[in-house]
Amino acid sequence: MSKSFDPRTNYEATRKAIGYVPRKEATQADYDRIGFMSGLEVHQQLLTKEKLFCRCPAGIYQGEEYDAEVIRHMRPTLSELGEYDGTALMEFKTRKEIVYRIKNETACTYEVDDTPPFKMDREALDIAIQISLMAKLNIVGEVHITRKQYLDGSIPTGFQRTAIIGVEGEIYLKHKKVRLIQLSLEEDSCREISDIGHIRVYKTDRLGMPLIETVTYPDCVNPEEVREACNYIRFLARSTGKVRVGIGAARQDVNVSCRGGTRVEIKGVAHTKWIPELTHNECFRQWALLHIRDLLAKQVKHQDSWKMQIHELDLPSFKTSYAPIKNARGKGHFLLAINLPGFQGILSHFTQPGKMFADELTDRLKVIACIEKPNMTHSEEIDSCLSKTEWNRIRNALQAEPGDAQVLIWGPSDDRKTAMETIDERCRMAFTLVPNETRKSFEDGTTIFERVLPGADRMYPDTDSQPIPLDNTHIENLGKDLPGEVIERYHQMKKWDIPEDTYTYIFRNNLFLLIDKISNELAMEPRFVGAFFGHTLKHVEGTYQRSKEFRYEQVLELFRFLKEKGIDLRLAGKIIPVVYEHPKMDFESILTMLKFKKIQPEVIKSAIPFLVQKYTPLRRLSTHEDKINWIMGQLNKSALGNISLAMLKSEIEKNVS
Repeated sequence: MSKSFDPRTNYEATRKAIGYVPRKEATQADYDRIGFMSGLEVHQQLLTKEKLFCRCPAGIYQGEEYDAEVIRHMRPTLSELGEYDGTALMEFKTRKEIVYRIKNETACTYEVDDTPPFKMDREALDIAIQISLMAKLNIVGEVHITRKQYLDGSIPTGFQRTAIIGVEGEIYLKHKKVRLIQLSLEEDSCREISDIGHIRVYKTDRLGMPLIETVTYPDCVNPEEVREACNYIRFLARSTGKVRVGIGAARQDVNVSCRGGTRVEIKGVAHTKWIPELTHNECFRQWALLHIRDLLAKQVKHQDSWKMQIHELDLPSFKTSYAPIKNARGKGHFLLAINLPGFQGILSHFTQPGKMFADELTDRLKVIACIEKPNMTHSEEIDSCLSKTEWNRIRNALQAEPGDAQVLIWGPSDDRKTAMETIDERCRMAFTLVPNETRKSFEDGTTIFERVLPGADRMYPDTDSQPIPLDNTHIENLGKDLPGEVIERYHQMKKWDIPEDTYTYIFRNNLFLLIDKISNELAMEPRFVGAFFGHTLKHVEGTYQRSKEFRYEQVLELFRFLKEKGIDLRLAGKIIPVVYEHPKMDFESILTMLKFKKIQPEVIKSAIPFLVQKYTPLRRLSTHEDKINWIMGQLNKSALGNISLAMLKSEIEKNVS
């Protein structure tokens, strides 16, 4: 390695070389420059009583208790064309033991493929058709159930039953149209509990629940469009009132690529607010990998004959203060030094904020070789774990030349071969392409490798299920009285002048019709009602513990009570936290608890002249506005609920000279 090489300087230089900009500073020109392209796969659980292909109850979740465990090992099989799926081969390499924790109440022999599927749940099918109609999809004439391979163990059978319900639709965002490829109805997978070493554990309570998947074309050209499209699809489904809500009920996979890159799937994004940062960083990650490819074309002249050198170090005699290696010594693990010819500057090349190309290696060691982190260190660590003397000793053992880079890996002996193959495979990929893969998302907007992207031939007909003809008359009946389009509701709220920062909350909780109802029945300003939900109630939800019995409709009941009592509606902001935690408590009792006293507005106004006189000797040098605010503060407690603050301020202004 060159004596002048500095990993920290290289990291910043490569970050600058690819033209990375933080998302909040990025413009459309930046995304056009790198060819940002993104589409979505939005999953939403349906609110049905039973699972999709068996009669087990849907929506019952188990705690830590379970009645039995089923253990399985996944093995690849040849397709009809005599080929192995790449994902299957990768999963087979991991030698995973898959453990399913089963609760009798929520699972049956169908889930482990010991019983043929029941007929598709008709309630789920009808909901899927209705949502397809709302998305302007063309409904299929006959529902054909297929099997989609799932080889990560998340479905015990190794495949998911799925059926296309509608094709070629569209949604309208604020400034553009996004095309939809299809909407499918399928069974949900298991919930992953842990994945450590060679053991992955799942719960089966969610398994088999009806789920729709809405897939878009890659029409989004910037991160904000992706989030907007995702929210629209989720809000559209929620507007029916026939889908589940809460943690895990809706999940989305985001497909991203840059110009010259490839489709990478960011799997299971938990929150739509994560989408902009994730898609921004993934597009630039691929742009960085293309830059790495170009650098390697210059640094490694004979890529066809490129070969890494491996030297097994004697771990008991390898002296270091680095704790992970010392711990590995106590466990009898292997320790390998690997030379990567021509890779100087590549390991410390920027890929994502806070990450470099070396992370691409260590992430795959965790997933494919199942070696828990930390599992690797390298010669271009910004804060090196080993001393210069130790690295020089490693380079000498490998007979490294200037321009090479080195990695040091360790782990259980049984994983040695897979670990070497993993490093070699990922380095060779760097010469030519951005790997097709699925990646796991994190709240900070970064991702890590999860698995190889499945091939296109993962779907095949389900011979256990008959096609389901769809009658046109039945479809027409399902299309009657559907909720209005999300974009129409958006424009209506704009007309009502409801603050735009409340829209996501209102749509997410399907509150539009309730706002309309309150405004019409109680002759209230929609702006006030919308702001109450999107500001006041949203704050309450983030501050107080919600009771299971709380219903959003209680806001209508609260406003009606206040109007009938002649109490100013702004007192609702003080009452709603109590209703949120104790929804069975009557409003009169809450007023008593809050020590609210009914005072006539004229009585409150009568105190203003006295307060004006009292204020003058107290604060002679203050401004006119200060005087008004002070008096407002003195009367605020008695005024709240008895007189509007706007009316009170107007009355004070008349008395203040």
